[in-house]
Amino acid sequence: MADPTLLELYRRELTPDLYTEIRELYKRHSLAEDARDLPGLISTLTPDCVYELVETGHRWEGHEGAARFYTELLTAFPDIRFDLTDIVIGPQGVCEEANVSATHVAPWLGVEPSGDRLAWKVVIWFPWDVERRLFRGEKVYVGGIDVPAA
Repeated sequence: MADPTLLELYRRELTPDLYTEIRELYKRHSLAEDARDLPGLISTLTPDCVYELVETGHRWEGHEGAARFYTELLTAFPDIRFDLTDIVIGPQGVCEEANVSATHVAPWLGVEPSGDRLAWKVVIWFPWDVERRLFRGEKVYVGGIDVPAA
């Protein structure tokens, strides 16, 4: 028998208005990230949001955790660039795939900076919160770069 929570996600209806709402929130989130507008970015997230690097077990919880995640990431990789290669928007949230490039100039996740220009891939899942009309964080899957375990 399928998990009832999964069935609820699967059965969500997608209306044109809901699609537009989720897409617009994703755009606000992405534009705020590109502008390094931390308050604007945090405003797209539920207060109990979770950021997770799935393969390693790293987690950041709540608005404070999300702010810490972005501050650490953007300090380590101030010139980080996400080039979107794929995106799916639905009533469950947004899933994006991107090529990432950045110069590693400060410690990140305990890894000392190399000064090298790095390139890797990510798939990021932004789960949608139906009641609060915000994202519940990000689940990040990383490929092509070594990320230490938590």
